[in-house]
Amino acid sequence: MPSGVIITGASRGVGRATAVAFAERGHRVAVHYGNRREDAEDTVARLAGDGHAVIGGDLADPDAARDLVAEAVRALGAVDVLVNNAGVAPTDRNRHRLGDTAWDEWTDAWRSMFAVNLMGAVNVTWAVAQHLIDRGAPGSIVNVGSRGAFRGEPDYPAYGASKAALHAFGQSAAVALAPHGISVTSVAPGFIATERQAGKLAGEEGDAVRDQSPFGRVGTPEEIAAAIVHLASPEAAWSSGTVLDLNGASYLRT
Repeated sequence: MPSGVIITGASRGVGRATAVAFAERGHRVAVHYGNRREDAEDTVARLAGDGHAVIGGDLADPDAARDLVAEAVRALGAVDVLVNNAGVAPTDRNRHRLGDTAWDEWTDAWRSMFAVNLMGAVNVTWAVAQHLIDRGAPGSIVNVGSRGAFRGEPDYPAYGASKAALHAFGQSAAVALAPHGISVTSVAPGFIATERQAGKLAGEEGDAVRDQSPFGRVGTPEEIAAAIVHLASPEAAWSSGTVLDLNGASYLRT
């Protein structure tokens, strides 16, 4: 049966690929964007079927995070699946290695990454969970974390810490929401060939990044999307609480 799906940060990359994957299976998708409405509209234009929607909102604002869920419910009729994909990703501009970073840059990096990567997901999850509980309906929530939560991110410690916190929150939510028939899982991708990473992969660092995996390549957005769609399905409900590594054996945790 088709479901209503919210995907945060679905303007490009993994979020877009995930929206495409859900739509191909007949689901209606609310494509969220932070500040790239044109890209979000482009995502919707690529989706199979109809009944999809574009929803905007700054996830660093708790009220906006809650309101975007209400907007998605109005647009889709109901929401059954949430994919917490939006995040502030590492870039050359927000590098904040200890010992190399000024105080203002250090505090800004921690504030901005936790505001979106953790608190944005936490607040959207609250609103979707409440919507499902009020309906008495089962559902699923999938968080997009990172292998950086486990291996460490010395140049971007706030990023690694925010993703580790997201994984931990997902496991707490899995226990709390199981009595309501709501599963909560997380994926921990490694390096993914998104539009944002095209320059790095084509440059001098490209071979070293690909060599991180014994497959000799990096992952694709479509591979991450396939795992997310599976974890969001009723057949994967017994996986609730898991954190699934998706890094091509580039980092093995114990």
